[in-house]
Amino acid sequence: MPPKAKFTKAEIIGAALNIVRTEGYEALTSRALGTYLGSSARPIFTVFKNMEEVQQAMIEAARALYKEYVHKGLAAAHPFKGVGTQYILFSVNESKLFQLLFMTEQKQIPDLSGVLPLIDESYEQILLSIQDDYKICMSSAKKLYHHLWIYTHGIASLCATKMCRFTGEEISTMITEVCTGVLKKIQEEENND
Repeated sequence: MPPKAKFTKAEIIGAALNIVRTEGYEALTSRALGTYLGSSARPIFTVFKNMEEVQQAMIEAARALYKEYVHKGLAAAHPFKGVGTQYILFSVNESKLFQLLFMTEQKQIPDLSGVLPLIDESYEQILLSIQDDYKICMSSAKKLYHHLWIYTHGIASLCATKMCRFTGEEISTMITEVCTGVLKKIQEEENND
């Protein structure tokens, strides 16, 4: 009969998430996890097979937390701007998780059209919000999304690495200005076709 688990799966994942939130992904070891839980590392492995399994579960929990930010953005009056703002807020509020999810070197380098679906499972939903809000076709929505993601990722990366700080008003103004400029260019191109 296997030993009774001292901690639940949720408790272990929560502890792992908190370690990464405060100390970064590299700090997530079985010893650190045991210490955080006030135990040895051994009880962790009555629930998980190995640390890789713990790490994967923690990454899924981080993605779920990020998805909450996306949903909040999609509920805004202008969903696309809301998502961009929430992306930046995630980088400010959860800098270590942002770095893990969006600033980790990839094994294979995707091109621009492949990176967004790869890193954000809400990609299709965001694209639809762009089409609905700005009344543009799918290819134009993708173009706007790509441009604004590059821009908001830059701001978010500056925030996550504590290179720069922006007020909410500054973020709103910057996103609006860039979005307006790119949207104007897209609409000109559509009118010329």
